[in-house]
Amino acid sequence: MKKRTFIKLASTAGAGMLIAPLASCGGSNPADAPKVKGSKTRPFLYEQEPLGYDFSALSPAIDPITMEVHYGKHHAGYVAKLNRALRSAEGALDNLTLIELLKSLKPGDTALRNNGGGHYNHTLYWRTLTPGGAPEPEGNLKQELEDTFGSLDAFQTEFSTAAATRFGSGWAWLMRDSDGALKVTSTPNQDNPLMSGIAESTGTPLLGIDVWEHAYYLNYQNNRKAYITAFMERINWDVVASNDLT
Repeated sequence: MKKRTFIKLASTAGAGMLIAPLASCGGSNPADAPKVKGSKTRPFLYEQEPLGYDFSALSPAIDPITMEVHYGKHHAGYVAKLNRALRSAEGALDNLTLIELLKSLKPGDTALRNNGGGHYNHTLYWRTLTPGGAPEPEGNLKQELEDTFGSLDAFQTEFSTAAATRFGSGWAWLMRDSDGALKVTSTPNQDNPLMSGIAESTGTPLLGIDVWEHAYYLNYQNNRKAYITAFMERINWDVVASNDLT
């Protein structure tokens, strides 16, 4: 297993505000940025991949401090705890990819479920928000969304409703199920549709929105719907289409 370098946030003494020693991890080097159109599917590793863009890149939809804390604290914490749980398995899981691991989990695999799911979910989330891609679905995916949900607006309404009505913490998903059909669903906590022994609806996640409060509370407080609307306007649909190939 590869080990991830821990990311540390510093705080200013007087203002209580976070400063950004993570800027280099946020993608100031263009070579670190994920390719969008025509790129091959990248593996999900047991380490936190570079964000690929600056913490301010999604403003005002997602503010820089939220990005900094979400990526550098929450996501980094899931990766660290996942690798700790894997070490505790003493090599029994070393030959599994992250996706294979998630598919093999049982409800009682708490540490792997929470932290493996947290790592995968956040990696998909950051990739899907990468600036520079198509702002709306195109081509075959657009046609399939229209055929499945009736229109792009109807899809957006169903997806947004799934996110808004997920009680407590969790995620809403656009996924492709085992029959090959597109479907909107949601999961609690850090579960996702890959977890065939856990999730009610299983398949391949194409798009996921994090509706844990840490994803939006600094900017939107309790107005989850406003965050969902802003998220929908930042989706990179080239990446969503490429997620169909994992």
